[in-house]
Amino acid sequence: MKVTLLVPTLNEIDGMKTVMPKVNRDWVHQILVVDGQSTDGTVEYAKEQGYDVVIQQKKGMRHAYMEALPHVTGDAILTFSPDGNSIPELIPECIKKYEEGYDMVIVSRYAQGAKSYDDDAITAFGNKLFTTSISLLHGFHYTDAMVIYRIYSTKLIKELDLDKDESYETEEKLFGTNISWEPLLSIRAAKRGLKIAEIPGDEPARDGGERKLQVLRWGAAYMYQNIREIFVWK
Repeated sequence: MKVTLLVPTLNEIDGMKTVMPKVNRDWVHQILVVDGQSTDGTVEYAKEQGYDVVIQQKKGMRHAYMEALPHVTGDAILTFSPDGNSIPELIPECIKKYEEGYDMVIVSRYAQGAKSYDDDAITAFGNKLFTTSISLLHGFHYTDAMVIYRIYSTKLIKELDLDKDESYETEEKLFGTNISWEPLLSIRAAKRGLKIAEIPGDEPARDGGERKLQVLRWGAAYMYQNIREIFVWK
């Protein structure tokens, strides 16, 4: 099995220099950096390290993923944050669990034995709220439905319509924002009854860079999306 480590960046030079050297290239088939037009040397550093690099043209994490897709060579995608929030040493464990036959494996910040050191009161409440509501409404008991750190089959992107603008455009227009596809992936994987697993993994504090959260807009958009999915798609 070939795994693409997909690394979204936007002015993450500090984290890239600290975190990415800990990623053993033998763990994955491809390291693909998708960059949101950084100005701090992130792109230059990634190219110096020999990583595949895509410069995204539209803003937002969802567009980063969509623009990276044509360059993905793996049978599975492992999305990874280089800002220090994702622990590199858990990559082999995540892949090993996935190879047991799961459609998706999540490195959960809130599973027993794990903890987020990056949460504040607002983000902790929000993550708990959305994870609980997704679990109750869509049929799989998640402990962390929102986190980026996860591996899943590349083919799921098309099978779950994650690559279609219409899967997001209503809430994005209503709340004037761009959202990512992790929550929708969690929802639709649960609705399909796919084989999902979680492994515990701490979330360390960020290593440089800036948090890019839009708490109110994202919160409203994700809640709208969560409720809408009760009535649409299959």
